[in-house]
Parts: sequence; structure tokens; C-alpha cells
Amino acid sequence: MKNFRIIILLAIISCFFQPECLAQKTKKSRFRALVLYENGGHHLPFSKAAKPWLNKLAIDSSFTIDYIENTKTINDAFLKKYQVFIQLDYPPYTWSEESMKAFEKYMNNGKGGWIGLHHATLLGEFDGYPMWQWFSDFMGGIRFVDYIPTFAKAQVNLEDKSHPVMKGVPSSFFIEKEEWYIYDKSPRENVHVLASVDESTYDPISKIKMGDHPVIWTNDHFKSRNVYIFMGHSPDLFENEAYTTLLKNSIFWAANRK
Repeated sequence: MKNFRIIILLAIISCFFQPECLAQKTKKSRFRALVLYENGGHHLPFSKAAKPWLNKLAIDSSFTIDYIENTKTINDAFLKKYQVFIQLDYPPYTWSEESMKAFEKYMNNGKGGWIGLHHATLLGEFDGYPMWQWFSDFMGGIRFVDYIPTFAKAQVNLEDKSHPVMKGVPSSFFIEKEEWYIYDKSPRENVHVLASVDESTYDPISKIKMGDHPVIWTNDHFKSRNVYIFMGHSPDLFENEAYTTLLKNSIFWAANRK
């Protein structure tokens, strides 16, 4: 037994001085991500499904994630710690004046990248809060008008297959269950559209339509890399390979690691 313990000890010491063991011990995080998420309401199931998926991605890809449930801690100094900001189903209202100004500076000055999902375009006057005009301009000058409350399946078609966030994403794919927001106008004139939804494929058929209906886009007028992905309500999205590939690509591209 004594000899066995000595052998084990020697093996551990030997491993410690091997380059690959040292690399594991000294391996640094590639970047740091901030996730702002909703911890209540009807988007809670999506948040609960997103967190373990994001945590696994962070472990597998060697980056760090911090989560916050509100914008109270957001200021210039706080955002400086992060290379990418993920707005996970969190609306563009209830933010404090300080947090809004800090985020605007973060995006205007190229301090870090941003991915916004679904609820991030709920732009208008809600719960007594005025519309955040800067954020509306950031999203292409749009205002929320309506949505499909009964949900619908639909086909999403890529428009820019060469963009890095679309690597490995099929030219068209189906989303099984989504609310499909419509806005007062298409953001196309003010943003770079990456994909749109084909409203003729709505199942069940809905009269709530926009016509030209972008659902994934980036705004090239900002120094910071940014991408908005409308789909983000159902937790089942994390079983959709096209969606998870898109989201993974977006994170690395926004963090300037792709």
C-alpha cells in the first residue's frame, strides 16, 4: 500500500511538470460575457433553458459568463469588464438613466459586442416608461406594433449567407413556435438584414403580417459589433440546431473572436 501511494504521488508530480498539465492550470478565459436576462414572466422558460446551454458553451469554449437580472449595476466601469453583452429576452425599458448612457457609450465607442434576442425590440411606451429613442435608432428606427399571441411555425430564409454569424446555418430553416413581432416599418433601410421570415409559411395562417419582415440583422453604423435575433421565446429553440449554431456564431463574432 505504501509503495502504491508513492507511485500515485510521483505520477501527480510528473503530470504537474508536463506542458499539457501546466497549460490546463494556466489556461485563461478567451473573453468575458455579460448576460442580462429576465427572471420572471412568460419568458422565464426560455431563460431557464438558455443558462445551461450558455454555461456549457462557455466551459467548452473557454470564456466566462456573468449573469444579471436587472440593469441596476450597469455603468461605464461595470461594462468595461466585458467583451460581449448578451441581452437575453430583456426589454429596452426599466433601465436607469445611468445604465442607458453607459450602454450607448459601450456601443458607440466600440467597447464590446452585443447580441440581442426577441424581447430586446419591445420598443414603445410600456409600464409607464417612455420609448428609448436611441435604442429604437440602434434597431433601425422601429417601434413595436403587434405580435402573434397564439404563436406560429414559420420558415426563416437567410439573406446574407456569407456573414460570419451564418456559418453552418442552412439557407432556410423552420422555427416551430414563435410570436413574430411586427413593427411600424421594416428596419431594412437602416440595418444590414441577415435573414427574414417568410410570412406565407405561417402555420397556422395569421393576418398579423408586416410584408418585408427581417428577423436577424446587424447595424453597421456602430463601432461595436452587434446582431439582433428576433427568435427567442420558446425553450425548444435550444433543440433547433440551426438556431443554436446561429447563436453560437453570433457570440463569438460579437466578441471579435471569429
